[in-house]
Amino acid sequence: MSPAVEAQTQEAMDAEQKQEQCFLGKGVMLEPFVHQVGGHSCVLRFGEQTICKPLIPREHQFYRSLPAAMRKFTPQYRGVVSVSFEEDDERNLCLVAYPLSSDPAADLDISDLSGDRESKGKILQWGKMTPSLLGGTLMDCLVWYFGIHLRCISVYLSAQKLQEDLDVERVQQAEGLHHRLERSHSNATPQVKHNPWSLECHQQHLQRMKDNAKHRNQYKFILLENLTWRHAVPCVLDLKMGTRQHGDDATEEKKALQIRKCQQSTSALIGVRFCGMQVYHSDTDQLIYMNKYQGRKLTLAGFKEALYQFFHSGRRLRQELLSPVLSRLREMKDALEACESYRFYSSSLLIIYDGAPHRKHTRRHTEEGLSEDEEDEEDEEARVSRPECSTPAVDVRMIDFAHTTCRHYGEDSVVHEGQDRGYIFGLQNLISIISELESHRID
Repeated sequence: MSPAVEAQTQEAMDAEQKQEQCFLGKGVMLEPFVHQVGGHSCVLRFGEQTICKPLIPREHQFYRSLPAAMRKFTPQYRGVVSVSFEEDDERNLCLVAYPLSSDPAADLDISDLSGDRESKGKILQWGKMTPSLLGGTLMDCLVWYFGIHLRCISVYLSAQKLQEDLDVERVQQAEGLHHRLERSHSNATPQVKHNPWSLECHQQHLQRMKDNAKHRNQYKFILLENLTWRHAVPCVLDLKMGTRQHGDDATEEKKALQIRKCQQSTSALIGVRFCGMQVYHSDTDQLIYMNKYQGRKLTLAGFKEALYQFFHSGRRLRQELLSPVLSRLREMKDALEACESYRFYSSSLLIIYDGAPHRKHTRRHTEEGLSEDEEDEEDEEARVSRPECSTPAVDVRMIDFAHTTCRHYGEDSVVHEGQDRGYIFGLQNLISIISELESHRID
């Protein structure tokens, strides 16, 4: 870890320690996590370095019993919190996370939380609501509240999508989405807006909470490392791995559905398919998105082209990213080949890097009369050619373990032997395709 990264991490941890007592006493208001590109679980932002998602017992068991050799390939597990929706004295509504019990040590290691947490009292002004004026229930207002907070991306979605009943068929027909980023001035880092997929996940989850509001107001969420926190403009790729997606406990109907999805996508052919993507193109100053429905329709050639686009800045292929990704994938493949009995059904692989442009010599270039685009491109090329440049920060992690199984899960009726060949098959094919990119042999 470089000194700069160490200093950044230490600063965040120091801030977290100062807020520890605040969390234990008042709770933390959860915000939408704007970089979710795939999956269907609602992911929320707990702090700068920590996210949370609804607790699924099997996934929770996986994180708590994870072999040491696998920990470097998954997000760090940081405990469990209790989440409730509530209002304060000023009738502000929010989702708030509290320690799971009165004992702060109960499945929550505060010292491991690397997040810039803020207390409920400090940030409740995030959005103000008055349920009585709206004439709705608390949960009606909460759904409306999230719609208002996330309206910055309504440009992508029809009015129907902001209603409670989402039309999945329209999502399936959607084309690729482009969103131009905003800058406060010419040299500023682009400000990332909400990914359309994150809105859909929030809407669906809030609807489920509303449906259950009469029966419960507390939910368990697990805390996990936020893999995007160091990046100004995270470029995120979510790949569904393996040739089989259904768990051992799937119904016959669910099993048939998942098998059909695999057969109709690249999953059956190469053991991997696109599940979601956001990538920044500096030439147009746009984020480009792809959702899982589009990913399922890709042919092998389309998969390769989409992968090429993920590693492309809009001006050139980011060749310097490929070698670190390949190294990480090969290391992960070796680790999985040593994992006996595990099956990672329906889990995903995340590849993340920073797409923010670097402008170290803007003033000098401007004085020489170069345009802003020429500044960026020249500076980008210079970074690649300078031998002293450090290896770019690229992260590759396994996520989503709701259907994972192994022989240590005593309640499972099926015990598998050997390695997860479907997942390893997908990794090997991904390695081969990225190697083709690196060698300029992509068709």
